[in-house]
Amino acid sequence: MDRLESMSTLLTAVEAGSLSAASRRLGMPLATVSRKVAELEAHLRTRLLVRTSRRLALTEAGRDYVAACRRILEDIGEAERAAAGEYSAPRGELHITAPVVFGRLHVVPVVIAFLAAFPEINIRLALADRMVNLLEEHADLAVRIGALADSALVATRVGSIRRIACASPGYLAARGTPQHPHDLAGHSCVTFETLMSPTAWGFTAGREALLVPVRSRLAVSTAEAAIDAAVAGIGITRVLSYQAAEAVRGGKLSVVLAGFEPPRSPVSLVTNGQGLLPQKLRAFLDFATPLLRARLEGAELRAV
Repeated sequence: MDRLESMSTLLTAVEAGSLSAASRRLGMPLATVSRKVAELEAHLRTRLLVRTSRRLALTEAGRDYVAACRRILEDIGEAERAAAGEYSAPRGELHITAPVVFGRLHVVPVVIAFLAAFPEINIRLALADRMVNLLEEHADLAVRIGALADSALVATRVGSIRRIACASPGYLAARGTPQHPHDLAGHSCVTFETLMSPTAWGFTAGREALLVPVRSRLAVSTAEAAIDAAVAGIGITRVLSYQAAEAVRGGKLSVVLAGFEPPRSPVSLVTNGQGLLPQKLRAFLDFATPLLRARLEGAELRAV
């Protein structure tokens, strides 16, 4: 049994959620995947996986073993990258994650420019509106919006994002422009459930925090849907400034209550703080940081 290959197969099965999904991802026959996992279990004399009708579940021993396998394979990968010169010359593959809309608007243009400047580096960019664990998902760098919890991760701040309230000019002409958060009581609102409560929005007045009840005419699960509804005149919505930037600049939405916005959310490039940074990652940080800062500085929106 090739124990390292079996460990890697087990990790792929756990990450993919099933042996058949691992088979497809690895390009390996299902019987081979099943055999390698069974050989590990026989070698360890314990059960690692519980096979349900929907997906795999780890036993307690399996959880501990998978965590150890992940550390072992990462150490081996780091040793191989060092031997291959990845720490002395910018080459290899980078795995980067970012929020969907921010990634499309700001990260993709920077990545395109980076690839042109560094032909020996390839990038795998995953756009997802969720918190990605760098170690568990083998990511080199993540773009994070919001305050960062204390951890072993290292963050490079590239700017900040506003949380804005906005509505279509037609809606404001018909219903009036709110001058204070309390005025929202007389307005229809479109709430984006991922970002905020559908029943109350938080603002600031000087040093005072305000929690204002709102009437949600429409609750949606994506920023794009909230913006589309606001453009159509359904009501006032609240999103992150970059999400509505195109509609605001195009005159389809107007920013309101700018003087009462909560503190800005920081935008950071986050890397694993353990060990030396490979040159490919250092090259990307040095290249992307000033470009993203410039893009965010140029993305400011004005209020009505």
